[in-house]
Amino acid sequence: MTRTLEWSVRLHLSEEDGTTKTRAVLDTGTATLTGHGVARCNPQDVDIPTIGDELSASRAMRDLAVQLMRAADAELEAAGAGTTSGRAGPPYSWSDTAT
Repeated sequence: MTRTLEWSVRLHLSEEDGTTKTRAVLDTGTATLTGHGVARCNPQDVDIPTIGDELSASRAMRDLAVQLMRAADAELEAAGAGTTSGRAGPPYSWSDTAT
């Protein structure tokens, strides 16, 4: 089976008083997930907005990645391929390791 999909991620950043907030929205065409991230500039540090943008955006995307993995785990378990003990078992056939 061959499939080609395109998912889009939109990042919405806002900065106010040394705090940068990011909302990352993943649209798969059939579902939408939203991750959030925040970065605060220490008042003693030089304010470099790009660093706040990068930190906040990376945290929002990490939040999004965790949600996506949880969704995949739930679907694997529903299909009988996951673990029900709550402990991490051997990797699923969809491995994240490079071979």
